[in-house]
Amino acid sequence: MNQHYLTPTNENPHYCEVCGKKFSLKKSLNLHHLTHAKEKPHFCEVCGKAFSIKNDLNRHYLTHTKEKPHSCEVCDKAFSRKGSLDLHYLIHTKEKPHPCEVCGKAFSRKSSLNLHYLIHTKEKNHSCEVCGKAFSRKGSLKLHYLTHTKEKP
Repeated sequence: MNQHYLTPTNENPHYCEVCGKKFSLKKSLNLHHLTHAKEKPHFCEVCGKAFSIKNDLNRHYLTHTKEKPHSCEVCDKAFSRKGSLDLHYLIHTKEKPHPCEVCGKAFSRKSSLNLHYLIHTKEKNHSCEVCGKAFSRKGSLKLHYLTHTKEKP
């Protein structure tokens, strides 16, 4: 069967040796490699940002036009990228395809699972510059900074 007609699966056997990103299709990995290329011949006419892949430039233009061509059929929320819409649908289906291998808790987004793993690893990579207290999440550190800025009576 021609690889072009294969449907992506949850398995991602092809990975980028530069950044570690994984792909279900070899074709997708080959296209991804262009993002690491030093040559970026496609320029945004609005802000001058350069891209190695023309399709990435086309997607980037949506940040300037604020166009959101992909709408949710359930709640009408609109998105500039189809991938964002696909992730949004998980809210309605309550699907959580990313389970934690340690405790079994599942998440709708891979990024949420990655943040969750910090609970198990006990990593605290975000330190307060004022008092030195360490946090596993950047958001927790930002909230902590408020304790230093509050005026005390």
